[in-house]
Amino acid sequence: MRRNVSIVALVALALGFVVVILGAYTRLVHAGLGCPDWPGCYGFLSVPRSDSALEMAQMRFPDDPVEAFKAWAEMIHRYAAGLLGLLILGLAVLALRRRNEPGYPTGLSLGLLVLVICQALFGMWTVTLKLWPQIVTTHLLGGFATLSLLLLLNLRLSSSLPPLTPAPAVNGTRKLARLVLLVVIGQIALGGWTSSNYAAVACVDLPTCHGEWWPDMNFAAGFNVFQEIGPNYLGGMLDGPGRTAIHFSHRIGAVVTSVLVLLLAWRLFRLGQTGLAGLLVVVLGTQVSLGITNVLAHLPLPVAVAHNAVGALLLLTMVAVNYRLRRSARRDRGLVIAIAQGWQAPEP
Repeated sequence: MRRNVSIVALVALALGFVVVILGAYTRLVHAGLGCPDWPGCYGFLSVPRSDSALEMAQMRFPDDPVEAFKAWAEMIHRYAAGLLGLLILGLAVLALRRRNEPGYPTGLSLGLLVLVICQALFGMWTVTLKLWPQIVTTHLLGGFATLSLLLLLNLRLSSSLPPLTPAPAVNGTRKLARLVLLVVIGQIALGGWTSSNYAAVACVDLPTCHGEWWPDMNFAAGFNVFQEIGPNYLGGMLDGPGRTAIHFSHRIGAVVTSVLVLLLAWRLFRLGQTGLAGLLVVVLGTQVSLGITNVLAHLPLPVAVAHNAVGALLLLTMVAVNYRLRRSARRDRGLVIAIAQGWQAPEP
């Protein structure tokens, strides 16, 4: 029975990764408002295609003409997310049935269900609040958190990656790994803020920006999280200096993240964890290369989507590293909090 649950959890993890990629694609082709309503599309369960359906859609939303490509991009993302929600609901039901089994991750399964319900709400608000950057970024982070917790659930169910033998070097690396996890989460948040404010091409040269090492930037405008809602954030509403501040901050974050990830990889190599160390270096190198290509090639769609996908892989690798370095099964709860909230209390 547990093996069957593990298969369902693995399928959910794979589908979760697909949902993250579809979300990035939808955002990058400016299809976030491809359907101006939620959960349907122009009042239909699918994209309207017949003449009568198109006429009715135009009557319902006269200011939002039907663009079939964007509408389908949005609806396919919704269908995939809905299927993922059903799988997570099934995992939660199975967890309740086995709640008395020692060591079964019941709390983690139920936490995933709560998270995916919150994700559905943020998906709705993404549309109803017209791509408000705060909601879009939170929705993206929720997707990454869901994916991370699905990986953690798979690790718990399979009993893979047992904790390392306690040692001073392991304890020090564990603390570093937790710090790097938080930094990676912060960098992903910066990436989401960059994307939701359409600041990815605010600088199109490297290593300078607009030919300067410190270009004209407006950090107050770029990071004003209390900005008013609406009317419509498709294409962004910030001026040049505001977008430049966001883009430049993401660059600085990439440098800090790279240094810390490489330091962690070196520490893992010293502990004999060559597989995890090598995986970290490969994923980081790929992500940095994609980021550079995005700037120099002016955000080509395949590269931009891949940048989101590899960012998710980097986070998943960090989850696996922290899981490997955990002290015992009792400490898994702290890792769940770190992934879901981007915060974790220090060890006593």
